[in-house]
Amino acid sequence: MKDEPRAHPLRASRQDVTTADRVPDTAQTRAPAYRLAFADTEFLTREELRPVRLQLELLKPQMLLDEAGIASTVVLFGGARIPDPVHRAAARTQELAGLSVYYDEARRFARAMTTRSLAAGGSDHVICTGGGPGVMEAGNRGAAEAGGRSIGLNIVLPHEQAPNPYVTPDLSFNFHYFAIRKMHFLMRARAVCIFPGGFGTLDEMFESLTLIQTRRMAPMPFLLFGRAWWERMINWQGLAEAGVIAEADLGLFRFVETADEAMAAIDGWAA
Repeated sequence: MKDEPRAHPLRASRQDVTTADRVPDTAQTRAPAYRLAFADTEFLTREELRPVRLQLELLKPQMLLDEAGIASTVVLFGGARIPDPVHRAAARTQELAGLSVYYDEARRFARAMTTRSLAAGGSDHVICTGGGPGVMEAGNRGAAEAGGRSIGLNIVLPHEQAPNPYVTPDLSFNFHYFAIRKMHFLMRARAVCIFPGGFGTLDEMFESLTLIQTRRMAPMPFLLFGRAWWERMINWQGLAEAGVIAEADLGLFRFVETADEAMAAIDGWAA
C-alpha cells in the first residue's frame, strides 16, 4: 500500500490567512489583537520582534538558494558609482570616469567565471554581488551575457537602491539588516574580488579579511583589482611595519589588474 502524499506544511497556515479574512466584519475582528501573529505586519515590525526578523532574514535567502541549487559563489564587491564606460562622461569626477575600466574588468571576469561554472553544471562559483549599480551591475551583467544565473543581495537604504536589471529575478534578495546580508555574502563564497569603491566596499573588504585572518572563515582566493589604487588608498606595508598586523597577513590577498589575471590567480591559489 502506497503512502498517502503528505500535505504541504505551509498549506494550513496559508488557508488560515484566507479563512481569517472571511470572518464577519465586527469590532472584534477589526481589532489588531485578532490578527494572526504571523500575518500581522505591525506586530512583526515591533522592537521586541527583532530576533524573529533576524532569523527570517537569514532563513529566506538560505532556503531559496538551497532550492535553487546554489552550492558556492564568487563574490564581487566594488563601487556603486563606477560608471559603465559608455556613460563615463557623466561621472562626477575625472578620476571616477577613469575607474570605468574596472566596470569592464568586472564584467569580463563575471562572464568568464560564469562560463566556467556552466561547463561544470552551474551550481558552483555563481557570481554574487550587492545587486546595485556600478561594479555590482557589471558583475551581474557579465554573468547574464554568459547565459548563467547570478545573485543580487540588495539592501534598503535611505536613498532607494533598486536591483540592477541583470540579476537573476529568482535570486534577487532584499535585506534590512547589514549583518545578515554580510553573512549571505560569505556563507557560500569560494573567492572574493574587491574592486575600487567607497565606505561600503572598504567595510566589506576589511570584514572579510578579518574573518580570514582570525580563521573564522577558511582562506580563499582574495583579489584586489588595481594595485595602484589600493596602495594609494591604504598603506598596507605601513600596517605591517607598525605591528598592528603581521607581515604574513599581507599574503591573505593579492593584487590583479585584469579579468584574465584574476582567473589565473584563482587557478593558482595556494592557501
